[in-house]
Amino acid sequence: MSRMTFQQATVAALRDEMRADRDVFLLGQDIGRFGGPLRSTAGLFDEFGADRVIDMPMSEGTIAGLAVGAAMQGKRPVVDLMFGEFLALVMQQFLDAGAMHYYSGGTQSVPMVLRVKYGIGPFHGHAYDHHSWLVGVPGVKVFAPSNPADAYAMMRAAVRDNNPVLFMEHMALYHAGKGEIDPDGAANASAGSVIVRDGSDVTLIGSALMLKRALRAARTLEADGISAEVIDLRRIYPLTLDPILASVAKTGRVVLLSEAIGRGASINDLAAILAEKAFADLSAPITRLTAPDIPTPFARELEAAYLPSEDRIADAARRLVADQA
Repeated sequence: MSRMTFQQATVAALRDEMRADRDVFLLGQDIGRFGGPLRSTAGLFDEFGADRVIDMPMSEGTIAGLAVGAAMQGKRPVVDLMFGEFLALVMQQFLDAGAMHYYSGGTQSVPMVLRVKYGIGPFHGHAYDHHSWLVGVPGVKVFAPSNPADAYAMMRAAVRDNNPVLFMEHMALYHAGKGEIDPDGAANASAGSVIVRDGSDVTLIGSALMLKRALRAARTLEADGISAEVIDLRRIYPLTLDPILASVAKTGRVVLLSEAIGRGASINDLAAILAEKAFADLSAPITRLTAPDIPTPFARELEAAYLPSEDRIADAARRLVADQA
């Protein structure tokens, strides 16, 4: 066991997978001697060299297309796309990667990972969260860890997955506090959604930074006598529904959290699923807190107002409990 930041844990997971499997290699811009954006590949070029940590020209579509082709030939490429707003440049390639299993009648797999950094954090700009685009692509998985231990385990699982995986790395968490890393923890990544705080009055559900804010809101609510259960989605698609449905059956109230804009957000699918499968358990309407339907602002003051805050999450939970008291 050792303690690492989210960034260190992600790099360690890649290092361990590259040591274990020579078919794993990295593609991206500035990932070689520079060490990657926000140190996302720090030290890997020195150990594995230019043949397996490949600096590419500024052509995201070419990089993703090369990765799809290599994956179809038995390699396990990991693409560092730098930032989530560049997803628009690789949508066609990733759509084909996701569908290839179906196109080929199940004979062809595309085991590749597409890394993106996103989210409002200390690194100004590039904050857009567009993961919902790829939730709508059949065959693609979407991982969004919230802590270093999950970042390590889920990156190792993503590299080993035979499906294309979008791996989301939140910039507010990237160089934040350290956590214990279990070198044998890759199996834990298959758990999907997990309950990280028990409660009985309301269920708060989010991932990455929203999970952190939900936990802080839950501690605030405790002082008001409200018991909030908190669920970390971890894997946004495919969802692990059992712990979510069990929690809603217990609390009867749910607040869904996302820092993507509400229109077309992946969290809307979860709201629909709860309406279909847990309607009889709900004692209050499903509440969603998302970013507003505008581009991510650049000014720090507007950035702070853009996302669901700890206070807004707690207020939403209080209203649900008060309305049904």
